[in-house]
Amino acid sequence: MKPFLILQLRPETEASDDEFQAILRKGGLSEADVLRIRLDQSPLPDALSLDDFSGVIVGGGPGCVSDPEEDKDPVEARIERAVLGLMPEITARDVPFMGCCYGIGILGHHLAPGSVNKERYSEPVSATDCSVTPEGRDDPLMQGIPDAFRAFVGHKEAMQTLPQGAVHLVEGVNCPFQMVRFGENVYATQFHPEADGDGFETRIRIYKHKGYFPPEDADNLIAMCQAEDVHAPEQILRNFVDRYRR
Repeated sequence: MKPFLILQLRPETEASDDEFQAILRKGGLSEADVLRIRLDQSPLPDALSLDDFSGVIVGGGPGCVSDPEEDKDPVEARIERAVLGLMPEITARDVPFMGCCYGIGILGHHLAPGSVNKERYSEPVSATDCSVTPEGRDDPLMQGIPDAFRAFVGHKEAMQTLPQGAVHLVEGVNCPFQMVRFGENVYATQFHPEADGDGFETRIRIYKHKGYFPPEDADNLIAMCQAEDVHAPEQILRNFVDRYRR
């Protein structure tokens, strides 16, 4: 099998490691099945060829593509440029791609600059109600997914309009564009398909002072996440891996 390329954008080691293990576990992958690159630590190799991989999975991160360049942390800006630099080839060649949370910002920004911003549809750290659209019901990645499900979210910016050529697969009650597809093989979710209560507890503790929520709310948010029964999103990640494993 060709490995999957996993690109991680989180500069916090504990959060990055936890996310990586969650992607492996929920995707049915082993470390031997992937090439992991932490973009905060390593640049993309000059000789990187997307032909060497079954697909690309991009994790989440604390950055926002809509922030002015001068306001971005230098490491986050460098990470963002690296991922955006791959998107022309990914979308032109329809390379299998799954962007998680930050990934929908990357895809939207690439397809329609300005379509991702903080004007509307931000969501606090929470579990939210999602529903599969009629177009989504026919998508291979939605096989086995109920028409309505819960998913973990937490984001300051969101896709405001659907870019031309994109298909709307999942909508949310507070944020309409929870999952989209471009072409036949390029996917992105606003929710976290790899996340569960334990994973979100880890992130709440790490990002307590990152502006996602008042720090004093952390314990209540952890209790809320641990009480949630969130399973459907991980099946989407597993469906992606199973479809493109080759």
